[in-house]
Amino acid sequence: MKKKIIASLLAATMVVSLFAGCGKKDSSATVSNDAQDTTQESSAENTEAAPEAESEADSGEAVTIKIFSNLPDRKNGQGLVEQMIIDEYMDANPNVTIEVEALDEEAYKTKFKAYAMDGMPDVVSIWGQPAFLDEVLDAGVLAELNEADYADYSFIAGSLEGFKKDGKLYGLPRNTDIMLIYYNQKMFEDNGWKVPATYDELTSLCADIKAAGITPIAMDGGDGWPMACFLTDILVRVAGTDYAEIVRNAVASGDFNAPEIQEATQILVDSAAAGMFQVGYDSQDYGTTMNLFTNGQAAMYCMESWDCSMALNQDITPEIRDNIRAFTMPVVEGGKAGANDIAAWNGGGYAVSASSAVKDEAVKFLNYMYQPDKLSKYGWENGVGMSAQDQTAYLTGNETELQKQVMDILKNATSVSGTPINDCGPSAFKTAIESCPSRMRSGQCSLF
Repeated sequence: MKKKIIASLLAATMVVSLFAGCGKKDSSATVSNDAQDTTQESSAENTEAAPEAESEADSGEAVTIKIFSNLPDRKNGQGLVEQMIIDEYMDANPNVTIEVEALDEEAYKTKFKAYAMDGMPDVVSIWGQPAFLDEVLDAGVLAELNEADYADYSFIAGSLEGFKKDGKLYGLPRNTDIMLIYYNQKMFEDNGWKVPATYDELTSLCADIKAAGITPIAMDGGDGWPMACFLTDILVRVAGTDYAEIVRNAVASGDFNAPEIQEATQILVDSAAAGMFQVGYDSQDYGTTMNLFTNGQAAMYCMESWDCSMALNQDITPEIRDNIRAFTMPVVEGGKAGANDIAAWNGGGYAVSASSAVKDEAVKFLNYMYQPDKLSKYGWENGVGMSAQDQTAYLTGNETELQKQVMDILKNATSVSGTPINDCGPSAFKTAIESCPSRMRSGQCSLF
């Protein structure tokens, strides 16, 4: 499977070469759809209803679709895009009411487990990775989708593979996620700091930033998965294109003594001990961590490409918002990866509940959401990042400098990693590896 994921992301790079290829926010919310005025205004100008949506509107039968989402911020980023499409669909289908329950990621996954036992909402957020999806599919809680329906939806070759079991499709991917280190360009220029080309240079840079009384890298260690993704990025630098095979063998055998894994883990432990991250990083969550960066208290911020929307977020002061840039993990001395071997994968997406009382209507909404001029187009226009669908047609010429940087990163990629290490095994493995940040202060990682 890892080879398929790598192949799919390489295909993504080639497909989007003309323009260059776990959605998450900081609070929980139950969303009232009639309160989303700004999203309705934005979406009304951009699209027409899809044919199937129009036929639903003509039916006249009252339908309520319940959506369970991991995107509680409905005014920015992926949550904004999701809400735009929901509002648009209800406008086109007066007989349809869509109710949204949105929680941040960790609360979402906890409640997802409860719903799996008691009955799922109709449309749910999922992740096309073994640590999440294997047990979900074994439990039979997701409805099979007809893959042929999506032949003309411009999905990048291979991007659906992580959402399948035994050749059957159970969900659709939303993004192509790229690991990035965002930085404040103005802060760098004002202090004479340079973007590092090697990990040793990154370490020295962080020491200089810390000496200036500023947090070097804002890190969400409280949620576990961002630190695991950071470890993945280091391991990719150490192992190069052998990354996927090394991780696959380790997960299958339970033996994590491969020298590449040991080296990457030690680099991470040493970096944390040297003060690369903020004080208390191991207990601070996504929103708190992002705020350190967007408030100018941290020079850098490690997260995936969906946070490119920061460059369009009007809640961030222009002095910071207009100066957000990004680079990928620097090369590790002696490592097998070059500067353009990157950590990237197809991650989050959506599925329909197998037990939904309005399953047909839920599938129609899902299919409407993935019309090429909906989720993918609106995501690009709102700076969310790279879709799992071809976005070439949606270039406007007005992209932010941050968007242009990320396009170039993907365009120039010589290889991509595939699934991050924490999502390559069963849920117990994921829990173990994501508990590492809480053990970092003692110089240990609970898995290795």
